[in-house]
Amino acid sequence: MLAIELVANAILPVHTSDTIQKVLDRMIEFRVRHLPIVNEDQFLGLVAENDLIAETDNQVAIGALALSLVNPYVLEDQHIYDVIRLFYEQQLTVVPVLDLKKNYLGLISINNMVDYFASLTSVTGPGGIIVLEISNKNNSLAHMAQIVESDNAQILSSYVSTFPDSTRMEVTLKVNKVDISAIIATFLRYEYNIKATFNHTGDNDNSKDRFDSFMNYLNL
Repeated sequence: MLAIELVANAILPVHTSDTIQKVLDRMIEFRVRHLPIVNEDQFLGLVAENDLIAETDNQVAIGALALSLVNPYVLEDQHIYDVIRLFYEQQLTVVPVLDLKKNYLGLISINNMVDYFASLTSVTGPGGIIVLEISNKNNSLAHMAQIVESDNAQILSSYVSTFPDSTRMEVTLKVNKVDISAIIATFLRYEYNIKATFNHTGDNDNSKDRFDSFMNYLNL
């Protein structure tokens, strides 16, 4: 997935001639705390809500303010992981996307990112979740997939969590079967340490809790 594929056109950039009130209204409308300032196709930086709320005259143009602009962006052909890194490192609610000539193309909002991860991790679909605790020397996803497929199931998504100063890691598998008892039995037969399992049909979706924990980990 490239950055350009997640660009949202619904949130328009602001201009130096826009008033504080207009910028704040747009932030409220789209539930973001940052907006890109763009003149024609030139990206000037991100204006933050904190730059504006202390001003007493909301009819002043933002171009007249001494803004503490930050200038984070990704290029259109960068991987989505670079976008995630900017969201996390700079605590942003939007990330601008530029073309190879540094012209502004659009932005990726935190809501787009949440939707993308919900799709990536198959949060909304029914199935079972298996959480394994393994040694980093035994991290063979191919073998795990073989175990799942032996019960005519498939892995819909997976992710790995590591722990500081430890050789252990946690692997979370989302599979496309609600009844995962046979899969669990096979993992136990191969001496995997099963830390947790969840069965759901989508109404009371425990994978949503896992997803929310992941987003909290990113501090977004």
